[in-house]
Amino acid sequence: MKLKNIFIISGPSGVGEDSVIEKLSLVMNINRVITTTTRQPRKGESQGNPYYFISKKEFQQKVDNDEMAEWAQEYNDNYYGVTKEELQRVNNLDGIGIWKIEYKGVITVKNKFPEVVAILLMAESLEELERRIRNRENVTEEYIQERMEYTKEWMKHIDIYDYKVVNRRGKLDKAVEEVENIIQQYTNNAKHSS
Repeated sequence: MKLKNIFIISGPSGVGEDSVIEKLSLVMNINRVITTTTRQPRKGESQGNPYYFISKKEFQQKVDNDEMAEWAQEYNDNYYGVTKEELQRVNNLDGIGIWKIEYKGVITVKNKFPEVVAILLMAESLEELERRIRNRENVTEEYIQERMEYTKEWMKHIDIYDYKVVNRRGKLDKAVEEVENIIQQYTNNAKHSS
């Protein structure tokens, strides 16, 4: 399977991936690659929004049957991955596919699908990242430390990305514009025809 017009947007907690993707969808025809996970749905989440939720047993069956394009066990002991069927679904749609994924997944994807362009989203500093995480509702000190450790590990792998975009505090539109410009270098048919 050759993936056309699928782009990775990736970054540690607090960089604003969802905000960037949301704003991008206002100016481009975007289809999100939906990840399958074994974690429990949170309040307001449903099947396919923002994940496909399945049991660990079902996930293991998909791995055993070679149905996963990539997968990893995450910091919270749950499994996350994208099925080949999901990639095919997004690949067949008009517009562009946006694949939100963490660095372990990016390493796997770049090996299997080198044509996929990977964009790393970062904050201007680790201090700013920590400030954003602290501003979330109901976060524990343990959670914050866990996220920051994971981010430091992530920073050792930034060479796997094709581009790096800094999402500075109060400058979301600038980051969105940079990501849009990168995508437009690779595709001219992603714009809404208006």
